[in-house]
Amino acid sequence: MSSSGPGADAARADVRELIVAKGHSVDNARAAVARLEAAFADGSLQRTPSLDLFLGDLMRALEQDAGEKLGGKSAEAARFIFRAIDRELDRA
Repeated sequence: MSSSGPGADAARADVRELIVAKGHSVDNARAAVARLEAAFADGSLQRTPSLDLFLGDLMRALEQDAGEKLGGKSAEAARFIFRAIDRELDRA
């Protein structure tokens, strides 16, 4: 069952805004992950198995070694995973 209430609605809206935000996809992805984690922590949204999987994939796409810049492939992966997260948000 999905979460309901103003906190859930606000969290979904915030994440969706980050998904379509202008700017670098990698930066937007990090901000979206932080917002989702905050919503899970305060109980606004419930973790789903699919969201956990998507977030794990997103974090792997954002990993970098010290001094390494993330670019094309990470940004492309983030955009792809964002679409999956957007579809799953209504179930969280």
